Amino acid sequence: MTTNANQRRLRVRLFSLLVSACVSLPAAFAGAEEIAIYAGQLFDSERGQLLPGRTIHIADGRIQSVQAGFAKRARERLVDLRGYTVLPGLMDMHTHLAYEFGPRTYTETFTWNAADYALRGADTARRTLEAGFTTVRDLGDRDNVTVSLRNAINAGTIAGPRIFTAGKSIATTGGHADPTNGHRQSLMGSPGPAEGVVNGSDSARQAVRQRYKDGADLIKITATGGVLSVAKSGQNPQFMPDELEAIVKTAKDYGFTVAVHAHGKEGMERAIRAGVDSIEHGTYMDSETMDLMKRHNTWYVPTILAGEWVTEKSAVDGFFPEVVRSKAATIGPQIQNTFAEAYKRGVKIAFGTDSGVSRHGDNGREFELMVRAGMTPADAIRSATWNAAQLLNAEDQLGSIAPGRHADIIAVKGDPLQDISALQRVRFVMKGGKVFKPLRAGD
Repeated sequence: MTTNANQRRLRVRLFSLLVSACVSLPAAFAGAEEIAIYAGQLFDSERGQLLPGRTIHIADGRIQSVQAGFAKRARERLVDLRGYTVLPGLMDMHTHLAYEFGPRTYTETFTWNAADYALRGADTARRTLEAGFTTVRDLGDRDNVTVSLRNAINAGTIAGPRIFTAGKSIATTGGHADPTNGHRQSLMGSPGPAEGVVNGSDSARQAVRQRYKDGADLIKITATGGVLSVAKSGQNPQFMPDELEAIVKTAKDYGFTVAVHAHGKEGMERAIRAGVDSIEHGTYMDSETMDLMKRHNTWYVPTILAGEWVTEKSAVDGFFPEVVRSKAATIGPQIQNTFAEAYKRGVKIAFGTDSGVSRHGDNGREFELMVRAGMTPADAIRSATWNAAQLLNAEDQLGSIAPGRHADIIAVKGDPLQDISALQRVRFVMKGGKVFKPLRAGD
């Protein structure tokens, strides 16, 4: 009797496994779909030029080959973009998906839970992807919500761009990313490395290791004062050299790059000498700073859009606290001029908007501001594709339409080298071989 019962259980178990395997087969083969894209024009991001009439062959979410002319294989599903300019998915190297600045931003700290920020992040991630940005760096959140957001997107639970997140930014006490700035005394407390606030090289190392434990992809520090924090200075240096060196050395041990918020010259140059990977904003860099960046191979992520946005809002009575308003009116207008000079001097530039200050989904306006400041349209697009992939150390995976890369592909009407504003009207978005924004009827 016992033997028969065991046999029955074994047969039931085998039958269950067979059913499970059969159910999972469609999902397994779905990922193996082969696609051919006919591109009217294709932007070669490595060389910065448009190539006419190309076919992109895709399988398993990656680009297999690119050939001249139009030649679909029998087993491939066709996506016909012959009437469009096809580009690699765009990449924004400075976003804050959990935030979107508005009249209630300063009170949300007291009224919102982590779930509120996460739900907002799900919405802003979708908008960002639909705008054609298939990869972003998120440079500062709260409660590690963008770590969870990244994981949910990777699992296919929600739609959004590939996220490389820094988690909580690292600051010094009272610095730009101290989460208790502006709070009343009884609420300030004394946040430490776990909350991203450090004092001295030991706690600086601990903060980096905490980001690793939290699941971050890179480190973000606020080396100078900032515009939107409720603190007096927007540009004073806020880390000592030994703290910066401890952060950079520890970050390298853990495989992290280091992105640095910086407006003021002194704090910026301390960070560059310490060996950081990118300077964000860089408002008051001068020719000496730019030469230092070139010597140290440091990337510049300008965020002109954020400068424009805070300048506009500084003219609105009551929109900002007064301590913020004066900084916004002073610092905001400077960023575009700094960018223009850095581009002339040959500083390496990667695209970034600081979206979350401005509205998510409007990221493409940064291209227009870059071109207005003197950058060629081809270089502006390269900053958000090939250059951004290099900053991420992922040029073998992202940033170009070439064999072996992820099939992150967008399409626009017209020629963006003649009208850069076309990148604000993305008609088609594919990420990893999956279409997230199909062409609409009439497009």
